[in-house]
Parts: sequence; C-alpha cells; structure tokens
Amino acid sequence: MKVVLALLLFLNLGLSAQQVHVILCGGPALRKWEDLRVKPDQHDRYWANFVHSTSLRSDELRKAYGYGNKLIWLVYKDGYVTRGREDGKPYTTWIAEQAAKRKAQLVWIDSGDDVFRQMNAQRRGSIITFDFFGHSNKYCFLLDYSNEIMASCKAWIHEKELSKLKASVFDRNAICQSYGCHTGESMSAYWKQSTGVSLIGARGKTDYTSLSNGKLPFVNGSWVR
Repeated sequence: MKVVLALLLFLNLGLSAQQVHVILCGGPALRKWEDLRVKPDQHDRYWANFVHSTSLRSDELRKAYGYGNKLIWLVYKDGYVTRGREDGKPYTTWIAEQAAKRKAQLVWIDSGDDVFRQMNAQRRGSIITFDFFGHSNKYCFLLDYSNEIMASCKAWIHEKELSKLKASVFDRNAICQSYGCHTGESMSAYWKQSTGVSLIGARGKTDYTSLSNGKLPFVNGSWVR
C-alpha cells in the first residue's frame, strides 16, 4: 500500500512539474509620439500598463496554483529599453526584479517568432494558462506600437501566423485570454482553429485604468471566445 501511495505521489509531482503558465507582455508607446496626437487617441501615459498587468496576473496564478508550476514572462524588450531611455528610468531592471519576486522565468523577446519558439519548446500538454497584455487589433498582437514609428508597429503576431504554434503543447482545458483591444472580433477564432483551445478576447476596446485599483483590465464591450 505504501508503495502505491508513493508512486501516486511521484506521478502527481511529475504532472505538477509539467504545468506551465505563459504571459506575453507587449511594449509601451513613446510619449514623444503620443503627445502629438489628440488626447482621446493617446496611449501609454503610464509606462507599465502591461508590466503591471503581468504582475497582477502572476500573483493570481501563484495564489491559485502555487509556486510549483513554471511561470514564463515573454516580454518585448526593445519597447522598455527605448521608453526607459526616454523617461530616464531603468525599466528593464525593474521588470527583472518583478519577475524574480514572483519566481517567474523572464524571457526577453523581439519578434513573434521568438514567442513561437519559446512556447513550442514546452512539454506536450503542459501549458495550462496563456495571457497577453499589450496593444492589439482584431487581426494581430502588436508587440510594439508607436515606439519606433508613430502609430505603427514593427513587431507583431498576425492571426494567420498562429498555425506556427504547436497545438500539442496546450492542455486541452487550457485557459487563454488576450487583454488587447478587439482580439475577440477575429483573432480568437484563428487561435481556436490553430491550437484547439479557446482564446477569450475583447469585442471592443480594453481599458487599463482599473490597474489603479489593483484589478486587471476590463473591456468596453464584451469578452468572447
């Protein structure tokens, strides 16, 4: 009996070790570009909208699942280097400190292909949650936006590129959500087609003002799968 119990414990520990949480964090806009736009169209006065959200979500995951699972932060580095230079702040250092505080594996990325490589390298069925915080439209995760080029993007993940993701790395009950604007209007369908799991996305714009109250972004519209 003791041998059976020990074996079950070993198997449970093995399954726990295989569980992975992935958070993809896009970069902020530069103020030198956004201050040229009319106020209703401006973005990212607060540099850490996406980093703060990543931290809040990580705290939720640690509370719900504990510290035994792997937590991966995929963060678009160039955006925080350039915004840090503009603001005179060591943002990349601060991000690394926040990741370490939550025992997260911080992986700096600079392209959509970096994201695919990191996610596809995980074990079969291991990814149980995925979250995206960043700019987006109905067709793309915008890893970069209004940073090097005003109101434009140089790094993205387009919905038609999602076939590069290995469906096998996701648990069949994985919880995936995008907190970018408009994702639920098109990209969510492509995600489901490519991965076999749903992506909760926004029909409408997302709003990050709730961060000041310690809450994740909400949608001015509805969440859809």
